[in-house]
Amino acid sequence: MLRLRAICPFSWRVFQFRPFSFEPLLNQMNKCTDEEQIFDLIEKNKDILSEKQVACALSMLWQFQKQKSSLLKNVECIRDHPQFLTLHNLTTTKMEFMNDSTVVNVLYIIQQFDINVLSKFSSCLADQHLCFSPLMGKIADIVNRNLETIQDLRCLSVLMVSISSLISQRFQEQLVNKTEQLFDTIDSSQVNIARRIVQFLRNIKYSYYPLLERCNKVFLSNVNHLDLDSISKILSLYHSLQFHSFEFILMTKKRLTEMIPLFDYPASFVKLFVTLGPVAGPEEEKQLKSTILLMSEELTSQQALAVMGAMEEMESRNSRLIKKIASILHKHLDNYKPVELLRITQASIFLHFQSKELFVKLRELLLSYLKVSVIPSEISLLICALSMLPSPHLDEARISQIEAVLPQCDLNDLNSFATSVLRCIQYDHMYRNNIPGKQLKLLQKLDHYGRQRLQKCSSLNLLWEEVKSLKGDWFADSLLEETVVTLQRLMDEINYINVAGIASFISRTNYLSTSLLDRIASVVLQQIEKIHPFAILAIILPFSALNYDPPQRDEFFGTCLQRLNSYLSILDPLMLVFLGYSLATREYFSEDLLKAIFNIRFLAKLDSQLELLCSSLNMKVQFRLMELNRAVCLECPEYQIPWFHDRFCQQQYKKDFGSMNGAQQQIYKMLAEVLGGINFVKASVLTPYYYTIDFECILDKRKKPLPYGSHNTTLGKLPKIHSELNTQIAGSRLPPGAEKIALEFLDSRAFCRNIPHLKGKSAMKKRHLEILGYHVIQIPHFEWNSMALSTKNARMDYLRERIFGEGKSSS
Repeated sequence: MLRLRAICPFSWRVFQFRPFSFEPLLNQMNKCTDEEQIFDLIEKNKDILSEKQVACALSMLWQFQKQKSSLLKNVECIRDHPQFLTLHNLTTTKMEFMNDSTVVNVLYIIQQFDINVLSKFSSCLADQHLCFSPLMGKIADIVNRNLETIQDLRCLSVLMVSISSLISQRFQEQLVNKTEQLFDTIDSSQVNIARRIVQFLRNIKYSYYPLLERCNKVFLSNVNHLDLDSISKILSLYHSLQFHSFEFILMTKKRLTEMIPLFDYPASFVKLFVTLGPVAGPEEEKQLKSTILLMSEELTSQQALAVMGAMEEMESRNSRLIKKIASILHKHLDNYKPVELLRITQASIFLHFQSKELFVKLRELLLSYLKVSVIPSEISLLICALSMLPSPHLDEARISQIEAVLPQCDLNDLNSFATSVLRCIQYDHMYRNNIPGKQLKLLQKLDHYGRQRLQKCSSLNLLWEEVKSLKGDWFADSLLEETVVTLQRLMDEINYINVAGIASFISRTNYLSTSLLDRIASVVLQQIEKIHPFAILAIILPFSALNYDPPQRDEFFGTCLQRLNSYLSILDPLMLVFLGYSLATREYFSEDLLKAIFNIRFLAKLDSQLELLCSSLNMKVQFRLMELNRAVCLECPEYQIPWFHDRFCQQQYKKDFGSMNGAQQQIYKMLAEVLGGINFVKASVLTPYYYTIDFECILDKRKKPLPYGSHNTTLGKLPKIHSELNTQIAGSRLPPGAEKIALEFLDSRAFCRNIPHLKGKSAMKKRHLEILGYHVIQIPHFEWNSMALSTKNARMDYLRERIFGEGKSSS
């Protein structure tokens, strides 16, 4: 109770007035037969009522209500009675003297008349960092028992945020459903209620799109009234939930840009820098950086850390500002927590900032924290930071420390340890020409504990919490197969809530599990009405990327698109482009979707969004639009969508042409021998519609090679591209009966990780080259590098067989 009493907005009094005896008054209350008698006693004794008498009065009022039938209950009359307000105020002032049990009972009774009291009290507990206290648990229980009767979304949203750390998944879902029911009761100007709902979803890690969408509409309708703090909080919540609203970002960018000249003190300007920086255009970014540079001497340790994080997100290369912020971080390095030291290390490496003094100090601090740390997650992040610094090394003490906590680690900790150990092994191998055996043994132990944890897992939701963000070589090489086996074992638990997440995991790992994909398709067909349109792209992606059609292919894709139809004008442009490309990969073209993408208004909107994206994502979106444009022109000419990417392709392919790899050089030399000379084969050919193919040759109708003109291709170098390319079919200028052959060497990226199954992008390229008139020969890396083709003669025979259909050579 000592911490609880600190909440109350009044000071302790050493002496307090107490009636000489309060028993007679308690007796009088217990003898009352209706509410009016209670209220009469309150009015007469309000100046002398004790905490016990206040609690008794409330208890009696609630007993009278419980004794009445539903028709006779008069809760509103009680709540509006002037003496009930007196009792309410007395409760607030006397609460510091009540024990926990009495407080809970009083709150339970008052919330029957006024839920606002309970919400305020929960907020006070949260402000005092008592979110996990028994009192907060009692409040959660009260809300749970009375959820059906609560009709005030403002109070409920406060309670939801306060109790979010304590409640079960089932209770979370009940609160989400209740919020949906009450959402239409609030005015569209209620930004704070909408923000608390999003905060609740963030706290329970649930990207529930229907509510996020409705809250986003509230924010959009009030964007001109949002201040910097509100915008910053909303964008931070969206980022945590991975919820993207192009319209909100675009509108808030304009609002934030207008604020640049308004702030001339660090606290507010740093918040503006962090919020606007990642979406700022070149002019705004220049203003932000020049201003923060002028303020840099006044920045606190936390402000400097926030600026460094924002610069990392902005992919900044402003060396002067980076050096200045790094010097401030260095000055305050002793004050940072372990997780903050990790962030500083990551940002320094990403921004290519090199400072021996900073890295030496970082290593000292990380090691000092490690010596006293016993928490697995903290040890893993400290080891992670150490492994990123120059010359990473794990001594025996650190290895022993890692081994000691392995039984307590979840998959994220194990993955972090393994990634760090692999960095150290790689460094030792490259620069010390030595791999310590203890590090290899540690990797084996990590493998063991990882597999053991997966095998013991009995809940898909618990498994998903651990694997959803896993990535890296160790996970892919050591645990991915076991993870998929576990997902298959638990796949009956896949439902409309987690289906998009599981689909995203499959896309990211490139692991083709037909049983999992069939289960995903089945869930979609059965529960499509419960799946939000925002989740459809993630669901379609693995089928596209891994080149797989479920048993009910057309019904599956048709159902997904039907769910999207009413949202085509609402979805972010970026999402529509990716969606169109993914469907095109599977040879599924929706006329409605293509019309929504290929029009002037949409493309202008897309251009606006591209300005908000980092350079790498910006380029990826442009490539996907080009590839979709190409696919539609080649496969659906009846839609009469023009090809408008000539200039873009010419610019990109001039920049991106590189040299051949070792396997391509081998194939090039052997093709020249097989075909009869270097002038019978072209390397690195750019086709109509800007596909690049590794090698091209022409056979006449008798399957004899035809020569090209003079070649300037040097082995290992690529030819210059010709900008006069058009979109003619490849065979249109060939002699009668002749055909062009495209030979493609396919490395491991063209196939699924677990089986030699061609992925969607490579399958689509083959399809398109055939439309362009080529006979396509694909040379998989696992065939070319196999034992069967370990000699030159075997490889030459292989090429002859693939090109001419001939058997082995006689030589």
